[in-house]
Amino acid sequence: MGMQTLSALLNDIQVLSITGAEAPVSGVAYRSDAVKPGDAFFCVTGFRHDGHDFAMDAVRRGAVAVVSERRVDLGVPNAVVPDARVALAFAASSIYSFPSRHIRIVGVTGTNGKTTTTYLLDSIMRVAGRTTGIIGTVETRIAGERQPASRTTPESADLQALFARMRDAGVTDVAMEVSRHAIDLHRVDGTRFAVAAFTNLTQDHLDYHHTLEEYWSVKRRLFIELDVAKRVINIDDPAGAELALALHEVITVGRSRDAVIRSEHERFGPVSTRFTLLDDGVGREVVLPLPGSYNVENALVAAGSARALGIGIDAIVAGLENAPQVPGRLERIDEGQPFAVLVDYAHTPDSLAKAIAAVRAVTEGKLVLVFGCGGDRDIEKRPLMGKAAGLGADETIITSDNPRGEDPVGIILQVEDGVRESGGRYTVEVDRHKAIARAIGVAGPGDAVLIAGKGHEDYQIFADRTIHFDDREVAAEELRSLC
Repeated sequence: MGMQTLSALLNDIQVLSITGAEAPVSGVAYRSDAVKPGDAFFCVTGFRHDGHDFAMDAVRRGAVAVVSERRVDLGVPNAVVPDARVALAFAASSIYSFPSRHIRIVGVTGTNGKTTTTYLLDSIMRVAGRTTGIIGTVETRIAGERQPASRTTPESADLQALFARMRDAGVTDVAMEVSRHAIDLHRVDGTRFAVAAFTNLTQDHLDYHHTLEEYWSVKRRLFIELDVAKRVINIDDPAGAELALALHEVITVGRSRDAVIRSEHERFGPVSTRFTLLDDGVGREVVLPLPGSYNVENALVAAGSARALGIGIDAIVAGLENAPQVPGRLERIDEGQPFAVLVDYAHTPDSLAKAIAAVRAVTEGKLVLVFGCGGDRDIEKRPLMGKAAGLGADETIITSDNPRGEDPVGIILQVEDGVRESGGRYTVEVDRHKAIARAIGVAGPGDAVLIAGKGHEDYQIFADRTIHFDDREVAAEELRSLC
């Protein structure tokens, strides 16, 4: 970070009033307990707290200026701005010397498929000789160095610091998940995207956005309002097809004959998928080491993004064929048992239906599903997920996910309404460990057990505690007990 004046720090955003414009600032902070001497403190309003209430504490800890949405008189320079979140994003980019201008960033957004798409793209970029970074739900990776992810897209100040670390570590290309919260809360403002990519739009997060139209209007902002050079759109999705018509510099992907990059002759197996990848009419055979038709869609978005980065077809095919197992995405748990056990992150009606269909396509026997819905989240999707389960699985065991502040039984009752409507067979087991054990206990040769909802997560959140809980570990433990 370099020293800047307060006015220079805020050069790219609207300032309503400012005192002490020439005050030197050496850093930015949005939490008072993280302030370092010389920082400018940004009074960001959150869901539970108002940053203005912590400005005095920030000054006591060494903040040399306060950026706020209303006048704050604490004896230090003060800039008043229309939106402190926007100001923080651009100021953070400035204080770290605009790192996104020095690395190629691909932002992937959509309801489902973001994580898998970024992993596939990362594999392609590495085959092409790029030094890569990943930012997403499962992990952050900087040139091969892994660290756990705290949220899908970090807060803007943390994100710009991360970009700066990547730049300084020699990273050239970054595959990044961009969540709807990140766009709506201006976490990615001030970031230059080499490519923005769209996977799909299905129902999720209506606890936050209220309607699908509002949710979609937020997603669209990445492609229309932010600093993006090229765009990659899955036009098999109706929202994507509509968006592509409104854009310039767009690479379309999908199964549609109108797509620039598309797939044909798809053949599905239990651990891989074969298809023909067509790029402007030139076909190449691909053996993707991931099952399911929706992973072909993810592969097409990754291929389109790679093309937008100037990567050739040979590296694209090799990168797809050498892609790693994505944690918690149809991840197979194998302890030598005569049936399949898979763990998947599916937590929307669409992703659950697609995961069930992918497993069903390669299962000779019955499909047993274990899943639940998270608490303090979109309640409208609960019966819809129940209906998807009832229509697709031979037997469903409804259980707890992350109940958070809600009664687990109350959530299960809402899911149960949808399963009952579908006419599907089901039982209820509130304890997730016991539910997984029951599913494995009833599976026989040729069957499949799909454990959905939590995927890579290694915790379970209740109203009064958070415990260690990993579906993959529990499933492996129960399978070993059978042997």
